[in-house]
Amino acid sequence: MADRNVLGEPLEPCSVDPLTGWFRDGSCRTGPDDLGSHTICAVMTREFLTHQKSIGNDLTTPAPQYAFPGLAPGDRWCVTARNWLRAYQDGVAAPVVLAATHEAVLELVPLTALAEHAVDVPDTPEGLA
Repeated sequence: MADRNVLGEPLEPCSVDPLTGWFRDGSCRTGPDDLGSHTICAVMTREFLTHQKSIGNDLTTPAPQYAFPGLAPGDRWCVTARNWLRAYQDGVAAPVVLAATHEAVLELVPLTALAEHAVDVPDTPEGLA
């Protein structure tokens, strides 16, 4: 069975440039070895990146040994559920691409919190088909 997103639909890709995901396949898929649950497709903001660095999760410095390019505002990246939730609680959550966010995140983060920061929800009901 295909991986599903938080909307119950097939999981869409998050980013191939930079190439993201626990499996580095562009998707926020997860598995038993992904202890951090890299399941939220987030759009990086300067505030979120600064917050992550302040809690010991430096997302801006490249780490080639892990195929990690370092991120900049505007990049999409599969972030861990716990770190995104902490940023949410601290008022600096990154925007979320719901269609590319894995349903497994719902074990840790409520859909209402994700939806508050959704960037892929239409402004009017006519946009929902």
